[in-house]
Amino acid sequence: MGLPPDDVIVAALRAGDEAMFATLLDTWSRGMLRVARTYVSTSHSAEEVVQDTWLAVIGGIDGFEGRSSLKTWVYRILVNTARRRGERESRTVPWSSAFEPGDGRSAAPAKDADDTLPGVWKAYAETWSAPEGEVLVSEIRDQIWAALAALPLRQRSVIVLRDVEGCTSEEVCEILDISPANQRVLLHRARVAVRERLKGYFETARRSV
Repeated sequence: MGLPPDDVIVAALRAGDEAMFATLLDTWSRGMLRVARTYVSTSHSAEEVVQDTWLAVIGGIDGFEGRSSLKTWVYRILVNTARRRGERESRTVPWSSAFEPGDGRSAAPAKDADDTLPGVWKAYAETWSAPEGEVLVSEIRDQIWAALAALPLRQRSVIVLRDVEGCTSEEVCEILDISPANQRVLLHRARVAVRERLKGYFETARRSV
């Protein structure tokens, strides 16, 4: 079952409805951790960013004007909080530790109606359903996370929001405060880099068979 409409959620939060707040925590916090970890150096820092974000949401919900979706508004707070935290940190821990292997989340990129993913993604997605799929999915997931870790921050932020969290291009532009053209360029470059890493992985795997 999905969440109720934004106006129902906002009214409940303003009324101090703890059950509604708990539902939002359960529904959004895992994705928020992944996005926060894009900016900060440790998983612990990401957890603190998410906690600070939820405190800011509760403290600022009366000022929510509905100019964007509630989720977009929450994620903008998250990104701004994570950016500030990341700027204060000395990055001594690799970003690649943000996603632990075997966390149960599919690594398959999301797809929305306004942006058909390149054919190479589809080919890999079909491969993941092969009989030996479980091991292969785990290996491919690790390759994707390693490729994400190597990306520049702006590219990584866009591709995590689009292809991991499933945000639309419009939502990403609002969350990151970037233009549609910039979003397209960053996403394209990020996808190319990830695809190239996967291409190399599959070529190596085929040669070793």
